Amino acid sequence: MTSPVARFAPKPSWLKVRAPGGERFTQLKETLRALDLHTVCEEAHCPNVGECWAEGTATVMLLGDVCTRGCRFCAVTTGDPRGAVDVREPEHVARAIAQLGLRYVVLTMVDRDDLLDGGASHVARTVTRLRELVPDLLVETLLGDFGGHLGYVDTTVEARPDVWAHNLEVVRRLQRMIRDARCSYERSLAVLAHAKEKGDVWTKSSLMVGVGETDDEVNEALADLRRVGVDVVTIGQYLRPSPKHAPVDRYVDPGQFDRFADEARALGFAYVASGPLVRSSYKAAEAFFAGKHGVPVPPSPTKAPAAPYGLLSLESLVRRG
Repeated sequence: MTSPVARFAPKPSWLKVRAPGGERFTQLKETLRALDLHTVCEEAHCPNVGECWAEGTATVMLLGDVCTRGCRFCAVTTGDPRGAVDVREPEHVARAIAQLGLRYVVLTMVDRDDLLDGGASHVARTVTRLRELVPDLLVETLLGDFGGHLGYVDTTVEARPDVWAHNLEVVRRLQRMIRDARCSYERSLAVLAHAKEKGDVWTKSSLMVGVGETDDEVNEALADLRRVGVDVVTIGQYLRPSPKHAPVDRYVDPGQFDRFADEARALGFAYVASGPLVRSSYKAAEAFFAGKHGVPVPPSPTKAPAAPYGLLSLESLVRRG
């Protein structure tokens, strides 16, 4: 095992991206502000913000911005929300997305172990209201494990998202080291398997590399995900949010990401995104159209309010106020 990368060591060239900008980026930023939606994309300095926003993609988080779990890779604030829920959020988010004219949306959430159902009914109401306002909207939900309560998984699946996603995050050996103690490898696989069995829904998961795993362990995790029926997988480089988070063990080179992708395709995944800057919601619309329908995603127009197949990934849009 290699020694962790030095804290101030320069990042390799393949992790350097152009500063965000451009007409599409500016239009979407202004539109989101006008709708009282704020993005973690900016606050967390996501490396893909320029590329994604230029294509009409961004990411919104339901149920607030305080998570009840404390994973060592995650920059989201950990704490106790004490059961606080904005009951207006499903309506507000649905109306905001309807105004943006988007057709593919990724909704995500913080873990809410303080709520009786882990927030499942809140997510379901949001998806249902989106369907009512924009009947042809394609919806992806990126959710927690709900403490392993499969009935709560059912609540979210029965809202009929097109894609049900839950991230395995890291290989089996590193689960207790990197994820919160309430998470587990087996539980993540179990909820993904149950969602697949429960409804006519595509399932999706994501892995981070560079936290101490071996390549063989990544391939093992890919095989385990495929075994429980996961259709789409993304693999990306872990980047340390702050000194208090887990250190980077290695920077995986682009060639190895290509080899991970080859392994995943050989296992039968319908769509694979693997690269240093790939994140769980990266090119989510492309994954759906290419993987399920075998066609490229229709191009996004230049104006933010009327993007026929733009993507708003609610993993980074956090409502304030």
